[in-house]
Amino acid sequence: MTATLPVSVESEIFYPSADGQPVAETYDHFYALLTTLEVLKQYLANRQATVLGNQFLYYAQGFPKLRVAPDVMVIFDVAPGGRDNYKIWDEGQVPTVIFEMTSFGTKGQDEIFKKTLYEQLGVKEYWLFDPKGEWVEQQLRGYRLRGEIYEPIQDGRSEPLQLHLVVEGRLIGFYREDTGEKLLIPNELAEALGQEVLARQQAEKLVEQERQRAEQERQRAEQAELQIEQLKARLRSLNVDPDTIQ
Repeated sequence: MTATLPVSVESEIFYPSADGQPVAETYDHFYALLTTLEVLKQYLANRQATVLGNQFLYYAQGFPKLRVAPDVMVIFDVAPGGRDNYKIWDEGQVPTVIFEMTSFGTKGQDEIFKKTLYEQLGVKEYWLFDPKGEWVEQQLRGYRLRGEIYEPIQDGRSEPLQLHLVVEGRLIGFYREDTGEKLLIPNELAEALGQEVLARQQAEKLVEQERQRAEQERQRAEQAELQIEQLKARLRSLNVDPDTIQ
């Protein structure tokens, strides 16, 4: 009789990257999410950080159902670039700033469940933006972690990002604290780039016009010099010293 030893097989836990649900509730929420994501990605492009949009945030190893999908989250001190999902225990860092594009339909989850969860996880700032103004007063509300408790942000500043946040219609406007410069959204960047290209073309045109004018002046000077030499030669042929002529 042959003895068979039991084989222990440990299956790897699967952490999904999608749930089949729509990215955002309405176009306004999607556009606010997308522009916030792109603006912050550009702003932090040269930093050791990543900005993720609507990716699952897993916060309990071994429990794939314990997850949340922040609309936009900024994580510092991690490798730049995208992720299919974000596992806190793999990366070693909790998100620093989270933005949720909220609505009346998600009010309870955003203001109670997510706020409590992010507070417990140690997310330094949590911002609620209500593009349609359905329930958040003045559309934007922020919380800053003090110790282990969230306190309302009164100054409109994001301390970790060093940005000032302003409601601009159905979008958040971001302004650098050091220069006051606005971080441009994609269509503003395209417009600014177009204006820059036009200005450069106009400058190049002026430079070319000046070059042509200088060339014309040089040619006229050469022609005048040639005419003078021809006149001197003519005078010499008549036995007249051109140097005696005033």
